[in-house]
Amino acid sequence: MSRTMPVLAAAFLVLSACSSETNTPPEEPAADDVAETVSEAASETESAPVALPRSASPDGARVFFITPADGDTVQSPVNIEFGIENMEVAPAGQDTMHSGHHHLIINAELPAFDQPIPADDNYRHFGDGSTSTSLELEPGTYKLQMILGDYLHIPHDPPIYSDPITITVE
Repeated sequence: MSRTMPVLAAAFLVLSACSSETNTPPEEPAADDVAETVSEAASETESAPVALPRSASPDGARVFFITPADGDTVQSPVNIEFGIENMEVAPAGQDTMHSGHHHLIINAELPAFDQPIPADDNYRHFGDGSTSTSLELEPGTYKLQMILGDYLHIPHDPPIYSDPITITVE
């Protein structure tokens, strides 16, 4: 909305100047009029993200950490093993019913369930179908959680995610 207001104000000034028969400066629009115009323009141009289709997950499906365990103190590199039940692991791009691939969440919250899972330092993708990894982590405390993504990296319906665990890296 911050980009819309200057554009609307400039358009108002240009239109006012064009319709003026004299060279007197146009009147400033009332603040309420500008706010209403900006609000209308914003509602026309800004829409909510489109919900994407989600793959179904079977009853009893779950992901969990095999290692490390909640509360463990570990050394870097940290060896992590992912567990899965009642679903299969399949690489990203492979559309197989009741399958998906792991995503490791590090010190972040669960992502939106109707959008692809982000890919950055806090959301690590294992689209190759890996069920384990070794991560270099600086000393400190980390909250880890997993979420399963379908072939398009979108959480299933219902989403399959682990309980969070906390580890300390020495």
